[in-house]
Amino acid sequence: MLRFAHTEFLWGLLLIPAFILLFIIVSRWKVKAMKSFGDRNVVNQMIPDVSFSRPWLKFILFSIAFGMLVIGAADPQIGSRMEEEKRKGADLMILLDVSNSMLSQDLAPNRLENAKQAIAQLIDNLHGDRIGLIVFAGEAYVQLPVTTDYSAAKLFLNTINTNMVPTQGTAIGSAIDLGMKSFDFKNGTGKAMIIITDGENHEDDAVAAAKAAAEKDVTVHVIGVGSAAGAPIPIYENGKQIGFHLDSAGKTVVSKLDETMGKEIAAAGNGAYVRATNANSGLGIVMDQIDKIQRKTVDTKSFKDFEDRFQFFLAIAFILLVIEFFISNRKSQRLSNLKLFEVKKI
Repeated sequence: MLRFAHTEFLWGLLLIPAFILLFIIVSRWKVKAMKSFGDRNVVNQMIPDVSFSRPWLKFILFSIAFGMLVIGAADPQIGSRMEEEKRKGADLMILLDVSNSMLSQDLAPNRLENAKQAIAQLIDNLHGDRIGLIVFAGEAYVQLPVTTDYSAAKLFLNTINTNMVPTQGTAIGSAIDLGMKSFDFKNGTGKAMIIITDGENHEDDAVAAAKAAAEKDVTVHVIGVGSAAGAPIPIYENGKQIGFHLDSAGKTVVSKLDETMGKEIAAAGNGAYVRATNANSGLGIVMDQIDKIQRKTVDTKSFKDFEDRFQFFLAIAFILLVIEFFISNRKSQRLSNLKLFEVKKI
């Protein structure tokens, strides 16, 4: 696998066409300037040692060297090979509610962003465990299959928003069923789900889904986000808040945390229920419970750390620049003497 550590430097390659255009313009200007002095043959005899081809050679070498410098600055890296490695951990699936009610601001800055920040901290503290992401509202979708690539997990986490699922609602049961389908039950590792939601489930039987998961030794934990008092659901347009959701009677809709539903789901799934606050996300308590499940050593495949290859490009650039420096704009003295000898002989 090939990648560049600093892709922004590759924009420098766009300067090469500009150099070529500028060089052509200057070369044509020199030709016109020489013609203004008189007959070209006479001018050539006046400056017999000046080479008109070597500047082109020097420019070509300079352009290639510049390109190598730009590529070197971008730091090309190669993942040398796929390696088998052993890890000991569990499989975790995060089920994150992305319904519009998660935009309520009774947790700062809102329920969804608060949950995403907590998940990011959880990923930073994982060692060996695999993690996956499922987003759900009225429907559920796998955002990231279970993986040990924590960088990819954080990358996908950052893209999560309430517009990802077109159907509104809170189908927790569907999310649990999808999580069960996403696990590999052949590897024998302990498995757990962490549902992060405000608990307003109106779509399916989440308690029955959690019970079915527990029967297959998958614990289901629930973190409730929000407050009992609740908060209105903001409406955004072009990134700016323009108001709040209203019901059919024209009153502001207040989204409240349904702790009863969260506790029932956790109890059916043999897991823990924790209410998140601005001071405590609750993930620490849940992870303490997850640490008790079985962790099995399994083989996984991963690319070996990427190795820098910028030094090769910088070396080529240096060699070309040295060659370009020692190429004179004057013709070879040996060639000039040979031509002079031929003229005298005639």
